Amino acid sequence: MKQEHFVQRHQPEWIAFEHWLDARGVSARKARSERRNWHGLSDAQMPSRYRRLCQQLALARRRGYSPVVTDRLQALMHRGHGLLYRTPAPRWRRAAHFLIAGFPRLVRAERGCMLASFALFWIPLLVIFAAIQWQPELSSSLFDPAQLLQFEHMYDPADPARKLGRDSGTDVAMFGHYVWNNVSIGFRTFASGLLAGIGSIVVLIVNGVMIGGVAGHLQAVGHGDPFWRFVAAHSAPELTAIVIAGGAGLRLGLSLTAPGQRRRADALVEGGRRGALLCVGVLAMLVFAAFVEAFWSSIAWMPAWIKYTVGGVLWTLTAAWLLLGGRHLPAEDVGA
Repeated sequence: MKQEHFVQRHQPEWIAFEHWLDARGVSARKARSERRNWHGLSDAQMPSRYRRLCQQLALARRRGYSPVVTDRLQALMHRGHGLLYRTPAPRWRRAAHFLIAGFPRLVRAERGCMLASFALFWIPLLVIFAAIQWQPELSSSLFDPAQLLQFEHMYDPADPARKLGRDSGTDVAMFGHYVWNNVSIGFRTFASGLLAGIGSIVVLIVNGVMIGGVAGHLQAVGHGDPFWRFVAAHSAPELTAIVIAGGAGLRLGLSLTAPGQRRRADALVEGGRRGALLCVGVLAMLVFAAFVEAFWSSIAWMPAWIKYTVGGVLWTLTAAWLLLGGRHLPAEDVGA
């Protein structure tokens, strides 16, 4: 192929590559801020485009093309190499970026499973709560008398000096207990999705019924105020994390039962990868919920309006984070 035809054929690729280098190579922060308005090559295309450029440079040298062509390709290759193989951002920064932007974007990408998980958890919770207000004796069919007595003791409004939601234990010890309890529930909710999604459905419904039963009983017997003051703050990240873990489990089950055009094994691997990424965010939410539960929620002397205000703020921040976080990211960066 003559040099003129070679240049004419590949010139658009070189120009697009050069535009990407100009836009992305100056400042990473500026590049991230301008991603939404970028209409050139996507970041995911650049490794293959770089390899293609190296092949074109080798071909141009072998064919003895003029230095005008080879020098230009050499310069583009050096710029691309410096950008693609530069030192990556620190792990903590990449982890923070994923939690702030990548995780909520991934949650929204699985909105169907998340909405199904939301319904499977919250509908039983609200139905059981309302049913116990109508017929308080229903709580006896969910819990034995010793358990009901323990719940009432933990949230006794006649004993304002004691810690809410616990019988004993220091804040640090209870923090460890809450982390173990929360994470085990979240992992069980996700992993049971391997049973064709049925496991996650059962775990979500059972958790909704149990939580609604406890809340309904305490409200019915007049112990609602201490209970609501206890759960107001940490319920936002904790219950939301359980719903997300359930949605990840449902996605895992769908990958197994309805792989679409892919092989079942490939669909399961992809579903497991996305589920694992979701579980990273769920883990962070549950650890944060355990911290709030141990060091803030158990304070009994704090006025109710402060507890409810903090709870409202946390519910608002959680909703805003999941609904708005990562909207500046292009589609190929989800879970990157």
